[in-house]
Amino acid sequence: MIVFTRRLSDQPCKKAEYCLSLTAEERLRSRHAYQTDEGQSVYLNLPRGTALKDGDWLQSDAGDVAQVFAKPEPVLTVTATTSLALLQAAYHLGNRHVPLEITNSFLRLSPDSVLQKLLLHRGLHVLEEIAPFQPETGAYEHQH
Repeated sequence: MIVFTRRLSDQPCKKAEYCLSLTAEERLRSRHAYQTDEGQSVYLNLPRGTALKDGDWLQSDAGDVAQVFAKPEPVLTVTATTSLALLQAAYHLGNRHVPLEITNSFLRLSPDSVLQKLLLHRGLHVLEEIAPFQPETGAYEHQH
């Protein structure tokens, strides 16, 4: 089994030997066994607290390289007719400490029927779909 021990700060010179598609929750696990898209068993043994993002590169001590991808998963995609309405929705979801992807044109969160009703009640458009989910990291997360 290949063991990936570090996240690379830059894209390596060589092409990734493996693609590792992970859900948002899986990208938060720094020590866990997975299967690559190619069917290879791998183990992540990364520093505790490592949060992987779509496009990150991993390397094993033996020099194997994998690229991480955000695996499409069930999500709620929220849009609004005004920027203010979208900002207000982000505020209310943030007060509930919900993992949230924030963009200029939409918010995205994991399915939750109570939150979906709240958003619909506020006049927002909520679409249930399968899409990559990249929630914001903590406020003190450093860039790599």
